[in-house]
Amino acid sequence: MAARGSRFLGHLHVDGPLLIGICAILGVGLLALYSAVGQNTAMLTAQGMRILLAMVALLIMAQVEPTLLRRAAPWIYVFGLVLLTLVLVSGDVGKGAKRWLDIGVRFQPSEIMKLALPMVMAWYLHERPLPPSAGVILATLVFMLVPVAMIGLQPDLGTAILIGLSGATVVFLSGIGVRYIFSAIAIGLGSMPVLWYMMHDYQKQRVLTLLDPDRDPLGSGYHIIQSKIAIGSGGIFGKGWLNGSQGQLEFLPERSTDFIFAVIGEEFGLMGAAAVLLIYLFIVGRGLAIATMAQDTFSRVLAGTISITFFFYVFVNSAMVTGLLPVVGVPLPLISAGGTSMVTLMAGFGILMSIQTHRKLLAR
Repeated sequence: MAARGSRFLGHLHVDGPLLIGICAILGVGLLALYSAVGQNTAMLTAQGMRILLAMVALLIMAQVEPTLLRRAAPWIYVFGLVLLTLVLVSGDVGKGAKRWLDIGVRFQPSEIMKLALPMVMAWYLHERPLPPSAGVILATLVFMLVPVAMIGLQPDLGTAILIGLSGATVVFLSGIGVRYIFSAIAIGLGSMPVLWYMMHDYQKQRVLTLLDPDRDPLGSGYHIIQSKIAIGSGGIFGKGWLNGSQGQLEFLPERSTDFIFAVIGEEFGLMGAAAVLLIYLFIVGRGLAIATMAQDTFSRVLAGTISITFFFYVFVNSAMVTGLLPVVGVPLPLISAGGTSMVTLMAGFGILMSIQTHRKLLAR
């Protein structure tokens, strides 16, 4: 029976261990979301529909051979830049930011760049000797800085940072020398005063709130204070599903999106939150294993970048909710309510599965 199921997944180009991890985290997400939205079945149904759409995206991308992805990478990147330009020119404004396009379906084009950027950088590195020369590194940085700057202008600092990290991961996985790594760290530290000057006032406020949330407990510090109360009150084993006071009594803001990890911490406690993080680590570990078995530079770098970037998303959200990083509006992957982000993530997992299953086919 198990062998038959394995053959069926193989025909669909689906990697079994990765699928198990994804389904486990999606199941946890539905439980947490049902509690976070006050047991609203309509919102849970909407999330279920998003998951189905995301699964379709995963299955579609799993069928696409890595060689075809490599050839399409520069065109997908250019398409993403065009969409980002349209956002800056005529995008929809929400909460003071211009991040969305409405073509009958409202979506964030920056989500497309989360895949397009590592794909085009891996494509560029594929035909070049590794480790890359200084000129090749400079060219890949240009690929990265253009969309990062465009997303920063929306403004969407959180997404810009995450996309920048994905580009930096591609360069790191290409095998650059230690001197380049230390040079990048030095440049980053030296540019902090300039970046601080360029930040918007509300972005500076978020950094200051991180350092002292009690300076404005009913304003900028409210989110993180309530989040810490929720997580702390959960203790070791939590208050039980649907029994969290901060979430159920609506003290916790954005509890179905950016701060849903606080709901998990309150209702399932330290053990539940740790279990969720372990599932995430399993997914990341499986992705890195796929990367190590990949048969060419493009597949290896792309698989590694998708996996490590997914880790960044989890780390940034969980650190943000626990007060270790500023609040930057990054959702918890595959758990927070939302459609565009989930579809992008699942498409990325579909690429991982394609790299793994087509590798097996090539080896036969």
